[in-house]
Amino acid sequence: MIQAFGLTSHSHKDLPPAVDDVSFEARAGHITALLGATGAGKTTALRLMLELQRGRGLTYFRGRPLHRIAHPSREVGALLGEVPGHPARTVRGHLRLLCAAVGVPVRRADEVLEVVGLVSLRDERLGTLSRGMDRRLGLACALLSDPHTLVLDDPADGLSTRESHWLHGMLRAHATQGGTVLFTTSEPKEAARAADHVVTLEQGRLVADQAAAEFARTRLRPRVAVRTPHAVRLAALLAREARTAQRSVEVVREGGNRLSVYGSTCADVGETAFRHGILVHQLADEMGDMGPGAGRFPGDAAEAAQDARTGATGPEPGELLGRRVVGVTGTTPGRGRAQVNPASQSGSHMPGDRVVHADRSAHGAQAALGGPDTDSSPAAGHGDTALSPATASRTHTPLPTLPPPISVRSAPSPLRPLRYELRRAAGIGTGFLTGAAVLVTSALTAVLLARVGHTPQARLLAAWPRELPLPPAALGAGLLGALAFGDEFRHPALAADRGTVPRRLGLLTAKLVVAAVTALTLAFLVVGCDAEVLYLVYGRELTEVPADWLSLSTSWFGLVVGCAWAGVLAAGVFRSTTAGLAAVVAVPVAVVPLVQKALEGASLRAAAGLPVRLREVFLLQWPFGGERYLVGAVRVIAQPVGGALALSLTALLCAYLLTTLRSRVR
Repeated sequence: MIQAFGLTSHSHKDLPPAVDDVSFEARAGHITALLGATGAGKTTALRLMLELQRGRGLTYFRGRPLHRIAHPSREVGALLGEVPGHPARTVRGHLRLLCAAVGVPVRRADEVLEVVGLVSLRDERLGTLSRGMDRRLGLACALLSDPHTLVLDDPADGLSTRESHWLHGMLRAHATQGGTVLFTTSEPKEAARAADHVVTLEQGRLVADQAAAEFARTRLRPRVAVRTPHAVRLAALLAREARTAQRSVEVVREGGNRLSVYGSTCADVGETAFRHGILVHQLADEMGDMGPGAGRFPGDAAEAAQDARTGATGPEPGELLGRRVVGVTGTTPGRGRAQVNPASQSGSHMPGDRVVHADRSAHGAQAALGGPDTDSSPAAGHGDTALSPATASRTHTPLPTLPPPISVRSAPSPLRPLRYELRRAAGIGTGFLTGAAVLVTSALTAVLLARVGHTPQARLLAAWPRELPLPPAALGAGLLGALAFGDEFRHPALAADRGTVPRRLGLLTAKLVVAAVTALTLAFLVVGCDAEVLYLVYGRELTEVPADWLSLSTSWFGLVVGCAWAGVLAAGVFRSTTAGLAAVVAVPVAVVPLVQKALEGASLRAAAGLPVRLREVFLLQWPFGGERYLVGAVRVIAQPVGGALALSLTALLCAYLLTTLRSRVR
């Protein structure tokens, strides 16, 4: 069950809020449609409910707000817009990635693919899917964690009639099993056909809250479409006969020679035209809109009908002729009596149906509710709830004017971050293409350096010319590290429509581990590939193992891993792959000269014997000659490049933790 109270968005400058004090309920086992024209505030209302947008209000999902639910994805499945996945990832790969994020077995991906009918397209790329297939994939993502509630924003937009029927059948099956379904639409016929309850919005305010049958009877009215060259004359005749017979008929001039007649039949209109000798080119029954004035508030409709009967001497062409609004009557102006809906008096409203007045006090009385168990919730009333503003203000005790604020929270961290990161990195070919490009570039560079000569063997095996700030392997590792967080912001599979990626230490640790393993593998392959190519081209002379291979290996692996970590942290801080790679290049270009200047000059103190003193302080016995490895690590950090890289990593890590703490505090 969904219960929304007082949803109000923040207004921009002098514009009114997109959603103003909207309260409604979507019951379990039913499909609820949020109906409204483009710009009525449907999407904004959903974003406020899902805490994707700042504003005010309160939304309960089975009695709990979203931020109080431990795993929101297992309670609410949402589909807002297109599927936010990497266009190069396959359909099955994307679902397997989300399985790790929401903590469900990987076989669930194949199950939902079969449910939505995408088994034959499981190896297709996301960027090649049609609109209908993308909608199916979006529904599969929403159903992946088997949620109780589905919240869908215009799911049938752009679908064919057959695909729309399939989609509504899926929603009906979910509701039949006891789930709650809420979807938005701008088509009244779709809402009446697919939903059990229809909530209508207009200009950000609640207009009506009705059962689908009542909505179809009172707001989705059938009409007779007439096309005749004598439209004005026929309209006047129909209006006069309706007044004479005291029948409720509305005749609307649509423009040109077309008329829309509400409350009559083709037979009656045809007989009237035949008796008076009026030529008719078209006469057909239609059901395609909500009728004239259906978007107005009931009070406004009654006043318009009263003015039409008492104010003017005769209708002009193009105005409503003989208009009498069905189900709404009004008293004589000036008496001060409240307008009453006769349909409510006769008991024709379904239990829980509401027709909301435009008066702001009525909205405040309905929206100022304290929790999901209050008796004044939208579904708590029995029988008739179409009350005037005065009656509503007497019935409900007003609470504070402003509902509680809605804060935008970051998306939840993956429940299995390491598995998620492995599937993210291996699910697309970017990493493999980058690694192949690095190997080819390093091999060619090593061959050219060996041909020119005057290059130390260590730099030759690493393919690192003195003119370049970093070797190709370090740049490639930095790019792969930057992509680890950059893709999260560019294609937010974890944070759809939030604009923020979860900053959790578990996710960061997983990305650092995967980046380190990738960087070590790349560094080892580069050295091996360069040595093999040099052996094939120039012989064994250039492939001999250096005497100080341990310290050189430590420095080499530390450089490549450090660049990968710098890319990860910088992309996480600056939310961009380009910024992450720029931070990697900035280490030797900007930070290394600063470290060199700091280390210039004679040193009065030396750090000799540091490992021994560390062992004395921490009372540790280094196993397997651990002092030697520690000395190698210290020597790496003591070098200008190593010190600059360590300093940059420390600064980026502190910045990442600071932004994480700041977002949590906010």
